[in-house]
Amino acid sequence: MLVAFSSAAFAVDPPEPKFRAVTIDDKIQIGYGVAVADVDGDKLPDILLADKRQIVWYRNPGEVKQVASDVVVRMQWEKHIIAENLTPKDNVCLAAQDIDGDGKCELAIGAEWNPGDTVNSGAVFYLIAPEDRTQRWTPVKFPSVEPTTHRMRWLKLEGGKWGLVVLPLHGRGNKNGEGAPVKVLLYHPPTPLNDPAGEWKSEVINESMHMTHNLDVGGWPGFAGSSQLLLLCGREGVHEVWKRGPNWETGHHSVGRGAGGAGGVGEIRSGNTLSSRSFRATVEPMHGNMLVVSTFRQEPNAVDRNVLTDKLTEGHALACGDLLGVKSDQIVVGWRGAPGKEGSTTGVAVWTALDDKGGKWRETMIDPDGMACEDLQLADLNGDGKLDIVAAGRATRNVKIYFNETPASAR
Repeated sequence: MLVAFSSAAFAVDPPEPKFRAVTIDDKIQIGYGVAVADVDGDKLPDILLADKRQIVWYRNPGEVKQVASDVVVRMQWEKHIIAENLTPKDNVCLAAQDIDGDGKCELAIGAEWNPGDTVNSGAVFYLIAPEDRTQRWTPVKFPSVEPTTHRMRWLKLEGGKWGLVVLPLHGRGNKNGEGAPVKVLLYHPPTPLNDPAGEWKSEVINESMHMTHNLDVGGWPGFAGSSQLLLLCGREGVHEVWKRGPNWETGHHSVGRGAGGAGGVGEIRSGNTLSSRSFRATVEPMHGNMLVVSTFRQEPNAVDRNVLTDKLTEGHALACGDLLGVKSDQIVVGWRGAPGKEGSTTGVAVWTALDDKGGKWRETMIDPDGMACEDLQLADLNGDGKLDIVAAGRATRNVKIYFNETPASAR
């Protein structure tokens, strides 16, 4: 599929993406969330997963092992359980980041997932790692949370400090997206960080939406390089939240059908074209069928909106990055399908801009039927300088790495 409007194309198209799929786990239950971070301090990116009742990590095996002159054994991604059965209901999200600078990631998770209970559901934990990180970690449960905990991200603050942003799905007591607004909380780590009795103080940084789904960090033309910009997406479209002095401010950008009240936005990620035009990729509506790219022009508040496809079934994962080494970002989208629904599909696809302004795009299907994608992330997992894709499948109950074997660009 190719979608285009008038724009100058490159003389040579970017290379067609090529990936090699490797299944590292085919026995997960749901795979709500995926993260990539160095867990054990060996300078290799590991994979973390928030599954239904378990939080696990898969150790990066590093280089292949030469066992004989003509025999090479590729080591396995060993699976280790971090925690399990922390709450009666499911885990739902996780955030991994080295926030103390020791080369090993810290980890927070969201649990007690029950979107129908907007009063008593929701839990947030910080997990204290043992000396041997293959053993169980110690959970520290936050005493004060908002119901329907759904997404979280570590956010870099002033002075090199970090905070944990937690995004609920609904406001407290909210019914059908109506009533109290969603309270977006920023938690500040205690000192010392790994004190089990330390207090994670929180502040409300936004109350502008009534039903959210996901968030991203950064990606607004006026805030290039800023780590203190959040993009929230949900029923009411896309809202920007940023720090100005001591206060958090909010703006609403006309990205997504939610700007007109027609279904909202379920996923959002930011990227850049070769000509440094910023764009936002969105899945619309929530759990939607459309992949949309909105590209910013030079004029203030001028945006070109381009529906790349309307053929997704429950679009649920999104990432932007330069997988092809062409100095512009591609869009990776995953959709999980609806088992039993006629015409339902699953898959992961890469969309590549074919011009310097993000007006003409090419679709490359990466996995058309083997990944009911719930979440995905981009990272260079084997150290070859190319971004790979890691994805978790809901109905397919698997975790896959798609190793990037795209030939070098001829540009």
